[in-house]
Amino acid sequence: MKSYRDLEIYRESKRLAIEIHKMTMSLPKFELFEEGGQARRSAKSVTAMIVEGYGRRRYKADFIKYLVYSHAETDETILHLDFLFETGSLKDEALYIRLKNDYDTVSKKINKYVQWVEENWNEFPNPET
Repeated sequence: MKSYRDLEIYRESKRLAIEIHKMTMSLPKFELFEEGGQARRSAKSVTAMIVEGYGRRRYKADFIKYLVYSHAETDETILHLDFLFETGSLKDEALYIRLKNDYDTVSKKINKYVQWVEENWNEFPNPET
């Protein structure tokens, strides 16, 4: 693995962040900058924390810390999706369910990656090589 771009969790979280961004731009005006803005920020933070952690991978604790932050951001994004759907601002139930399920899947994958890093740290490639 030469780049964070090689990580499945990066690619999937970025795809979802773009999808959340596009979805929130069609919300009612009163939600565009309220809950919609929160959803956009948390969705993009999932990916940003993966990238930042990968950049700090020389230090195991920092790497894991940012992956844990990314994991937490998936939960926050799901919460914003719940709020949008339950308040009626997001009316497409199929889209809501799919996005929520996709974020659940990414959350599980991030958690598994954290476990892998913890267990395989000594075999993890040195970022300077």
